[in-house]
Amino acid sequence: MINYFSEYIRLQKKALESIPKETLTEVIGLFKSALDHEQQVFVFGNGGSAANASHFVTDLGKGSSDKTHKRFRCMSLNDNTSWITAIGNDYSFDDIFKRQLMNMAKPGDLLMVLSVSGNSPNLVKAVEWAKANRLHSIALVGGKKGKLTELADTVMVVDDTHYGRVEDAHMGICHMIAYAFMEKTELQKP
Repeated sequence: MINYFSEYIRLQKKALESIPKETLTEVIGLFKSALDHEQQVFVFGNGGSAANASHFVTDLGKGSSDKTHKRFRCMSLNDNTSWITAIGNDYSFDDIFKRQLMNMAKPGDLLMVLSVSGNSPNLVKAVEWAKANRLHSIALVGGKKGKLTELADTVMVVDDTHYGRVEDAHMGICHMIAYAFMEKTELQKP
């Protein structure tokens, strides 16, 4: 098991090193603009990525907002089980995020999707809707990239295909965004 753990850690470090730092800087700028202009931020994904989305929104809405001149208007579209199951049952699981955006999103809002495969139909439909309705979309994906890399306005690829390592790296990206607002004074001011 020691060799397995050592190899897993080696590959996790490699996945983390693949995070595109220039794009991450751009993404933080998008979040800063959303904060300054009081735009809504929507974050969502499936499975482990759904959990990461909820975790990130908690960090952004509480921790980051406690340090900034305004509070982030942010929500995870994964957190309303009743709405998700109603949409999935009455329409299609592929519509669970798009139909929530139809009720809440406005042009200029920001959305971030997390997907290891980059091909989840419900995420693809949501980003397509966002594009047609003038929202800026950010996609965090794994090494397979998928259709989201063709659709999203800003893409961050973690160069690995292992679900656990990519999800861990995505959460690392989410923590870097949230903690940048908690720890960098230049992001806290208007």
